[in-house]
Amino acid sequence: MQDFESIKHLDDDGVEFWRARELQGVLQYKEWRNFERVIDTAMIACKISQHEVRNHFVEVSKVIEMPMGEEFSRGFVDSNKTPKTKKIKDYKLTRYACYLIVMNGDPRKEVIARGQTYFAVKTRQQEFQELFHQLSEDDKRLFLRSDIKQKNMILAEHAKQAGVITSKEFAIFQDAGYRGLYGGETRAMIAERKGVDVEEEILDYMGSEELAANLFRITQTDAAMKRDKVWTAQSATDTHFRVGATVRKAIAEIGGVMPEDLPTEKSIKIIEREKRKSVKA
Repeated sequence: MQDFESIKHLDDDGVEFWRARELQGVLQYKEWRNFERVIDTAMIACKISQHEVRNHFVEVSKVIEMPMGEEFSRGFVDSNKTPKTKKIKDYKLTRYACYLIVMNGDPRKEVIARGQTYFAVKTRQQEFQELFHQLSEDDKRLFLRSDIKQKNMILAEHAKQAGVITSKEFAIFQDAGYRGLYGGETRAMIAERKGVDVEEEILDYMGSEELAANLFRITQTDAAMKRDKVWTAQSATDTHFRVGATVRKAIAEIGGVMPEDLPTEKSIKIIEREKRKSVKA
């Protein structure tokens, strides 16, 4: 919901909030009284969920100008006349309050249905992040490595559709991504630096931080190829390099550790064997 994020405000402390009157427009409620019923229902849901309603729904007043009527618009009234104003009710809403409003809105409205999907996905992402941070380093590595295997298969299929056919072309395509992310290092060079046999999979010797950088490279290359309608082996290779280099630049800009400077870890295959033994025991 791009419109939802575009109406977000920040208070003096940098805390995000939304205004109910603006959310009303995004959710395509023409009349405030109808939208206020949804807000009332959301407040009840908030209370049932054992959250403090006033922390999420802060009632505020908003001053608006009253229309001066047809005579003013035609110039029959003194233009220096001060327009009349009135106070109307509004709310400052937290993200959770907006979530409750959308979930209690009319699902027959397309924008409400999209909003419900948006918040469901966002909630799931938040749950996943919280669970992921609770994992041990070994478990994070196992999870990311498994995800990379799946995403690499998808990327390989799309590369094939773009014209990367032969094993030589695919090796060049894969090296391009590594060269972009690792400042010019090819897969063979990374393997040599890590002390890994060239026949082994270098991804198995990466920690969670390095795996995450490679996962981002893979998923963003796949997205870029689809978005830019890449249809030749050379353009696919160029895209892979460009995305890898962009990820590297982003790491540098946030003060992160370059992937080639991250430590070589114990092979994930060894960790998998150890996990299987512990489960058997």
